[in-house]
Amino acid sequence: PSVPSRHGAVKAEDTFKTSPFHLDLWFYFTLQNWVLDFGRPIAMIILPLEWFPLNKPSAGDYFHMAYNVITPFLLLKLIERSPKTLPRSMVYVSIITFVMGASIHLVGDSVNHRLIFSGYQHHLSVRENPIIRNLKPETLIDSFELLYYYDEYLGHSMWYIPFFLILFIYFTGCFTPVAEQSRMPVAAMLLMGPSSLYYWYLVTEGQIFILYIFTFFAMMALVMHQKRKGLVLDSNGLFLFYSFIITLLLIAGWVGWLWNDKILRKKYPGVIYIPEPWAFYTLHMNNLHAARE
Repeated sequence: PSVPSRHGAVKAEDTFKTSPFHLDLWFYFTLQNWVLDFGRPIAMIILPLEWFPLNKPSAGDYFHMAYNVITPFLLLKLIERSPKTLPRSMVYVSIITFVMGASIHLVGDSVNHRLIFSGYQHHLSVRENPIIRNLKPETLIDSFELLYYYDEYLGHSMWYIPFFLILFIYFTGCFTPVAEQSRMPVAAMLLMGPSSLYYWYLVTEGQIFILYIFTFFAMMALVMHQKRKGLVLDSNGLFLFYSFIITLLLIAGWVGWLWNDKILRKKYPGVIYIPEPWAFYTLHMNNLHAARE
């Protein structure tokens, strides 16, 4: 017998339940992503430095703290509204790992972004930065590289892997046998643009293209598999699936635009070349602002 839990073992009677488009959750999710994630480095740069001294948390850090609380809450609410009973243990472990990874990233990202005020250039590696390579003793450079590792690698992995895993787990429950329910309301179409643009920022700035593309391929495989059973995506599934498709197009346009940038090519060598937006900003936009001044 199955355990009567929202996130317990999958039950047969859950298979064909459907749910309406979650306008409230998707709206809050998109809004807080833009404000608390994308907006945090912008807030740190535009707000007066005297309000947030360099040896204290910045406005962006408080944004990050709020993001680390609100995002897992919204993800849990999204899972709760799934018409299909989902694996409880996997969801809980994913949320715990997400919070830990995002918290590790908070510290590393806070220091790295504060270094911008001292002349740190994101389009260069740690050792190539003028303010870093002259440090004495040289072991301090190793410490900054460790900080960069926690920020860009460990923190991102523990943050984004469970994030995309939870979205995929939710996506598995977004299928219905009723073709009439496989359509998006106008509100979903309006939200799709901001949502896709945020995912573009997430993938490019987080350098997680492989994770994103594997999640997208898994979604495609699941859609084709369920189609053979006569099941189609409901409005929530379509919203998520189409957002990922538009994100892929945006990434392709971004890479094509910066394809011949020799400096960014040097920082992002290899087959997968996807520059970070903040590296582009410190390389080109900072120079533009300095020229105007």
